[in-house]
Amino acid sequence: MDIAALRALTPGCAHRNHLNNAGAALLANPTIEAMTHQLHLEAHIGGYEAAVASADRIDDTYRALAELLNARADEIALFDNSTHAWNAAFYSVPLKAGDRILTGRSEYGSNVLAYLQVSQRTGAEVVVVPDDETGQINVAALADLLDERTKLIGLTWVPTAGGLVNPAAEVGRIANDADVLYLLDATQAVGQFPIDVTAIGADMLTGTGRKFLRGPRGTGFLYTGPRALQRLEPFVAEIRSATWTGGRSFTWADGAQRFETWENSYVNVVGLGVAVRQALDFGLPNIAQRSSDLGARLRRGLAETDGVTVHDLGREQCAIVTAKVSGVDSEAVADALLRQGINVSTTVPEHNQFDERGVHPLVRLSPHYYNTDDEIDQAIAAVAALAR
Repeated sequence: MDIAALRALTPGCAHRNHLNNAGAALLANPTIEAMTHQLHLEAHIGGYEAAVASADRIDDTYRALAELLNARADEIALFDNSTHAWNAAFYSVPLKAGDRILTGRSEYGSNVLAYLQVSQRTGAEVVVVPDDETGQINVAALADLLDERTKLIGLTWVPTAGGLVNPAAEVGRIANDADVLYLLDATQAVGQFPIDVTAIGADMLTGTGRKFLRGPRGTGFLYTGPRALQRLEPFVAEIRSATWTGGRSFTWADGAQRFETWENSYVNVVGLGVAVRQALDFGLPNIAQRSSDLGARLRRGLAETDGVTVHDLGREQCAIVTAKVSGVDSEAVADALLRQGINVSTTVPEHNQFDERGVHPLVRLSPHYYNTDDEIDQAIAAVAALAR
């Protein structure tokens, strides 16, 4: 990868050391130009007319996401964020009193709240699978907990609060062997490394555009496989998802579009498609190797710094690095780094309800392939200066 050329296509690289890609990555010029073009088109000929004129580019976003996931375009639904995509899948799972939802300790905060709401509403039970000795979900314990009451396994592949990469494919094999629906939150995974929904065995997978895919904010997507389409009952019916057949009846739209709503920001949709194509052109294996190397360099440098403790879990780790500076509030660390032009973020205890370590808030640093070794070393030095 020609890092200098990539950075030249990324305006934000000129004045920021952006290590907050797990929050929102920097847009590249082709994405900005595509969105700007669509916005001008809407301004000059009208929003509906612009959508018609750009129909092929809009359709290509479905095709690009399908290629990214090794899926079909009709298995992709578009949303304005990944939480709405995840909600569309989860709230469509038929659950009743006595049914069980199995999830892990690293589950994302919004997902946990949804589990709790549905548990209170229906009487379904939420079962938290313990971690193994490395901090990833314990697949043996998961298999032992499965029974005839289990209707869903929900897993966050990469948590919002650390570099852990959960063994998604192993969980998928267990779910498929037991004929249990499997909902995989891949929000922090898409754009970091290759994803093959068939190999993983996910019935439903959700993601966002704004993070490692480098797409615009306000974009999300849902993959739904054949088993999910057979078993789910979409929890919202509207003119995009369903067709009135006369009288008091309707039929669901074909494929994953039965989970969509009619209105969309096509400026964002077009931008997402260009960002996904860019990732495909660069090659996800190349992106994965580069991002992983940068994450390992950062994690190692922070771990070797006196007064700094790294808190990432798991047998496999990615480009998200979390750490704490002894005696310094994590928000204060993030603010100090921001004043030096280094973008990071912090974790939030309330977003990690099943995490029993008591370590939050942590400083979260998340490089991506367009970052440089010098930027990583600058961040390590800046954190080390705060630890003295």
